[in-house]
Amino acid sequence: MNRRHCAAAAITLVCALGLLTLPAQAVAAPTPDSSPSPAASAPAAPSGPASSERDLEKIRWEIETLYRKAGAATDAYNLAEEQAKKQSGEIVKLAKAIVDGQARIAELKDRAGAQAREQYRNGGLPPGAQLVLSDDPQLFLDGINKVRTSQQANKTVLAQLTRTQEDLETYTQDASSNWQKLESNRVRQAEAKKKINAQIAAAEKLESQLEKKERDRLRQLERDAANRAQSAWLATRPAPSVGVSGEATAAGRAAVAFASAQIGKPYVWGATGPGSYDCSGLTSQAWAAAGRPIPRTSQEQWRLLPRIDIRDMRPGDLIIYHADASHVGMYVGDGAIVHSPRPGRHVTLAGAGSMKILGVVRPDK
Repeated sequence: MNRRHCAAAAITLVCALGLLTLPAQAVAAPTPDSSPSPAASAPAAPSGPASSERDLEKIRWEIETLYRKAGAATDAYNLAEEQAKKQSGEIVKLAKAIVDGQARIAELKDRAGAQAREQYRNGGLPPGAQLVLSDDPQLFLDGINKVRTSQQANKTVLAQLTRTQEDLETYTQDASSNWQKLESNRVRQAEAKKKINAQIAAAEKLESQLEKKERDRLRQLERDAANRAQSAWLATRPAPSVGVSGEATAAGRAAVAFASAQIGKPYVWGATGPGSYDCSGLTSQAWAAAGRPIPRTSQEQWRLLPRIDIRDMRPGDLIIYHADASHVGMYVGDGAIVHSPRPGRHVTLAGAGSMKILGVVRPDK
């Protein structure tokens, strides 16, 4: 391999190994900007106590909108984080392949050099060629075979050297490409994180500016809205056994048991336990505990897991919410889910129809 290739491999290896010492960053930008309107993104703080039910209902809607947008951005961030981990692993493999390739090339060059030196010692002829000059027919035939064997060995070494050089160049290009992707997305990922934090902070500010009795009333309005949605959903389902047409599998029961055991733990965006969870962190860890690893994010769970009719769902199935698949809960039977709602809330039981249902997926189908 020429000096340029060796230098490129060495430089890329150093870059790849240096990258692994940095915190894992995402390799993909978040989903296209779905931020709320300026009014929803940075709602004006109430100038005084929310004096009417209408004021509180408007604030509730603004807070819910902000958390919804933060949830969608969180899902994109989580997916990118998973991709970053995978890409970092690929860089480790490529770095090892580069080192192994360089060692293999050095070995093949040594072998080729040894063969060349042996030919030089024999006057420029391979060892068997000396026997071709013999008057003994048998020695002549043996010499011909040895010449052919030596020639084939030379061709094999050269072919292996060529393939190894080509592989090393490919590894170098792949490692460089992966490194560049991680580097170019680091700024965008930092911006996504900033956006999530800003949306959560805006929602928290809105709520913090309310008086205690108003915050209590706001909680009641949230419960009332969820109850209305649940009642409307139940009215459309066959009575009396809403969506419990099938019994949970052993894995489904294990997933439900794990998720239920987390009730009371706080929501933290990007968290996968054990002390806190976001929505898909809870469901992915629950099914991992049941021995069935599933995608990390609600959007990937919706995209990749088998979908089933909502009438056929059973405990352990995952209900995906909102048009952008930005929230997920685990169905536990009797029309209820266990889920991690949003910042400021804890893992809890809720009505399966308390939010807009997109569909249902089954991890163990």
